[in-house]
Amino acid sequence: MEHAASALDPNTPVLVGVGQYSERLDDPGYRRLSPVELATEAAREALADTGADPMTVASVIDTVAGVRQFEISTPGARAPLGRSDNYPRSVARRLGAEPGRAILEVSGGQGPQHLVNELAATIARGEAAAALAFGSEAISTVQALARADDRPGFGEQVGGQLEDRGYGLGGLMSMHQASHGLTDAPSQYALFENARRARLGQSRQEYAAGMGELFAPFTEIASKNPHAAAPVRRSAEELVTVTERNRMIAEPYPRYVVARDKVNQAAAVLLVSLSTARRLGVPEERWVFLHGHADLRERGLMERADLSRSPAAVMAAEHALEIAGVTAAQLATIDLYSCFPIAVTNVADGLGVAADDPRGLTLTGGLPFFGGAGNNYSMHAIAETVHRARTAPGSFGFVGANGGSLSKYSAGVYSTTPTAWRPDRSAELQAEIDGWEAPREARRADGWGTVETWTVKYGRNGTRTGVVIGRLDADDRRFVAAVRQDDTEMLDLLTTGDPVGRRVYARSFGDGNRVTTDERRMNAIVPRTPPVLREDYEFVTVRRDGHLLEVTINRPEARNSLTPKANDELDQVFDAYFADPELWVAILTGAGDKSFSAGNDLKYSASGKPMWVPKNGFAGLTSRRRMDKPVIAAVNGYAMGGGCEIALACHLTVADDTARFALSEVRVGLVAGAGGLVRLPRAVPRKIATEMILTGRQVTADEALALGLVNRVVPAGTALEGARALAAEILEGSPTSVRTSLRVMAETEGIPDTVDAALHPSTALDDLMVSHDAIEGMTAFAQKRRPRWKNH
Repeated sequence: MEHAASALDPNTPVLVGVGQYSERLDDPGYRRLSPVELATEAAREALADTGADPMTVASVIDTVAGVRQFEISTPGARAPLGRSDNYPRSVARRLGAEPGRAILEVSGGQGPQHLVNELAATIARGEAAAALAFGSEAISTVQALARADDRPGFGEQVGGQLEDRGYGLGGLMSMHQASHGLTDAPSQYALFENARRARLGQSRQEYAAGMGELFAPFTEIASKNPHAAAPVRRSAEELVTVTERNRMIAEPYPRYVVARDKVNQAAAVLLVSLSTARRLGVPEERWVFLHGHADLRERGLMERADLSRSPAAVMAAEHALEIAGVTAAQLATIDLYSCFPIAVTNVADGLGVAADDPRGLTLTGGLPFFGGAGNNYSMHAIAETVHRARTAPGSFGFVGANGGSLSKYSAGVYSTTPTAWRPDRSAELQAEIDGWEAPREARRADGWGTVETWTVKYGRNGTRTGVVIGRLDADDRRFVAAVRQDDTEMLDLLTTGDPVGRRVYARSFGDGNRVTTDERRMNAIVPRTPPVLREDYEFVTVRRDGHLLEVTINRPEARNSLTPKANDELDQVFDAYFADPELWVAILTGAGDKSFSAGNDLKYSASGKPMWVPKNGFAGLTSRRRMDKPVIAAVNGYAMGGGCEIALACHLTVADDTARFALSEVRVGLVAGAGGLVRLPRAVPRKIATEMILTGRQVTADEALALGLVNRVVPAGTALEGARALAAEILEGSPTSVRTSLRVMAETEGIPDTVDAALHPSTALDDLMVSHDAIEGMTAFAQKRRPRWKNH
């Protein structure tokens, strides 16, 4: 090795130290360590593993990189015992290191291998000399002691530079998917698993047996691993037999084959340049080189052509092997990320490695048995791979690290054989992946479709809910839909038959799509509500005065802000208005004199209760496509955020002197997503709109009038009277003409050429000319009398 290494660039990266640490709640020497303390212990092991003086090694570390714990991996995640404000520097301080750079990596199980790949490249460029990467989880301790009287405090403030890369959840989480129950990893992976079973043509029993046979050897390895969280050997049959302890989580997963996150584990890896390794006196038998590496990202869940595979993960594995110049058959050791069976089989199938390959597919025991140490599992896999490489010099070991829902994959190939640093072509391959053709998606699914994949989720109390991904028969667009808890007929179909390929019936609602066996069943479980006005609204009052409908948002104590139920009531009211031929004009206002509407009820949103809006949008208006009867906003006081968006969606606006308009969402970390970002730039000069959107600046009633944002300004407290006066003027005209005018305006709004728009052939004009009102209007004019409109 000495001769081969001497010819290498001094900046060649080399792994020189790895360390692991763990503790179980029932260990005799259980210490109740925090994530920082666990990582520190693993890092000390890594420094000692170099064979050089640990304090000297610590003194040369110029970069530290931490893998996120679960409690800092998603917005709103809780840390019951507290957390460090700078996790990487908390660990570095305990080691006596003073790095110039500290990194907090994005979420995802790809993180450890991605950091090794990235830090190795940084060293190869001469931008770092020694980099320590580590991660830890203390989930078992936190859950066990969160309510204890003598619970420890894990919070600490160390400050200092931190390159916080954020959660890294972009493209991985979708509000649309979450609204259908895809909020957890088991349900999303179950979709892939069931799609794979259908592709293989296996029965439920055959596929379950395969999962058990895949993971049984993992349990044997975990049973011998001193760091394993569940060191219990189990048979293939035991792993997939549903019992009280091994309850079903999400079809086809019982608990034993799902990643175990209740762990207290940490691992660390130290990379240095070749010149630094020599300077520190690290023995050459400790050196391990990164021969191959790749980092790729899969398309989003609904964009994948085949839900039974993740070709991007396979490409990452193949590319890492290509750079290393070896094949899968030449690997001595393999560790494939194993949060769920398909994470293993997807890559193994792609590489042509059998599930029962004698080399094994894990070195640790895998995530369900060794433990799913949050985002840091693969750091343990790297540590084990380095140990194996040292015991078999010249051999090659592979680590595959998966993040998200088969979303991000980082791969590494390790060997003690000296090698020059080789850049990868991940960016080029990623461009290829991003260019793959994707199925079209139907956000609103209505009509017959075919099941593409599915799962049923089980609650601890025995409740069942389903998720289906399918294709609409009409146009082959892909959709996701939920199966209600009370739809036992559909749930039984999913859990007892072979659903993939079956025809089902979908219908869209404000809170998402639902699917069941047929249209008859859909009408039974979700009866259609006739569009008629009621007198028993909780959050809205209505007043009918001849052909005029007055609608008042009645939540003055909450500044007339809107919850899902309030939005739903307004949606029902406006459904009734547009369906009633005797109602010709509507006015919308807010109760009291302080606010027209403050938009979304942020207190409700922060409560964690389900959030949704009707298909027709905020107040039943902001996403309503056909608004061919006028709606007037009577703005009294503040029209903020969603309230301003509601006013923008109305045809006309009357504001009193106290009115204030603002798209204030940016000030609370949101955006005007209910049409404000589109309608405001179309209503006022674009630069003014941009300023209002980016600053949240309030506009007075007079300024709004000057900008053309409102039609009239009236004295304080008279917005409703002013709107009534405007409505009376409209009611003087033909309701058929009013309706036709609005329809033609809507039809031609997207036609840029004025002449083309004027010549647009609208059937509404044809209908108008043969209407009673058109004839009546001309007749009344000739007879010099007031017309008697009939609205037909």
